[in-house]
Amino acid sequence: MSSPHDPHDPYNPHRPYDPYNPYEPPPPSPTPYAPSPSYATYPWQPPTPSEPAAPPRHRVPDHPPLGHHSDLRILRSAYRWQRRVATLTALGYFTLFLILSAFAPGFMTSAVTDGLPAGLLLALLQLPVTWLAIGLYEHTARRHVDPIADRIRKEAAVDAKREAAGKRGAGR
Repeated sequence: MSSPHDPHDPYNPHRPYDPYNPYEPPPPSPTPYAPSPSYATYPWQPPTPSEPAAPPRHRVPDHPPLGHHSDLRILRSAYRWQRRVATLTALGYFTLFLILSAFAPGFMTSAVTDGLPAGLLLALLQLPVTWLAIGLYEHTARRHVDPIADRIRKEAAVDAKREAAGKRGAGR
């Protein structure tokens, strides 16, 4: 039987540390996270840098920054609808023309007037329908998309002026 202070007992917490035993963990250091001294330990060391001064607090803007603004989502959605209306106008008519050519040859070859079949008339109407699609694109741009883009552009200019004024004031 071993005594409570037996140095060879592997369960004795007072046993000395054996650095050659690979199964024995090293003893814990007395202060593992001791703070460094506030003075230089060697005279040739440069002085430790002091804490940087906190930057001056700025006024919180009245509105969120431009990148998080809901107007950008509105602009994207208006532009998306603009593209869809113009594209579906032109491609929809052309698709209708192709479907009629494939599945209604009797209608396409029927005469509208002497010597002018319906298919040729529908083909000639493709150019005015394309112009209509371009006109719809321009109309929706002027009516819906451009005002939103102008408003965002003005807000961006105001934000840029505020930021420049803030940087100028902070630099003094």
